[in-house]
Amino acid sequence: MTAAEAVEAVQREMTAFARRARASAGRMHPELSLVSYTLLGHLEERGGCRATDLAAHYALDKSTVSRQVGALERAGLIERRADPDDHRVQVLHLTGTGRRLLAQVTESRRAAFRERLADWPEEDLARFAAYLIRYNAWTPPDAPDA
Repeated sequence: MTAAEAVEAVQREMTAFARRARASAGRMHPELSLVSYTLLGHLEERGGCRATDLAAHYALDKSTVSRQVGALERAGLIERRADPDDHRVQVLHLTGTGRRLLAQVTESRRAAFRERLADWPEEDLARFAAYLIRYNAWTPPDAPDA
């Protein structure tokens, strides 16, 4: 396989992976989209953050994040709290319900990955993980945080 063919195969397979991830997210928890799951995960990982930080991190339009945040608030999964350092700023945090739902969906996703990768040799899994980490770590030269 040439480099050009390999790049084409990577693009095709990453597109299929993204499509499958979106579809399976809906099956794992119908009320929690892949975007919502990702935002909840980021809030948990960071211990809360501003909506503008979410938009910047995921390179999403502020209005898109605003709609997602509104839906997550209405569902009782996140709440706004005043920033202790600047009371003009609202920081988004998971609620107890949000933490429980995120843990449930995360475990379902892990189980699905374990099942799909169950017959892979350990060295293949390690190599695949390393390649994904390397791929996702790349930042375009003109990116704001580059």
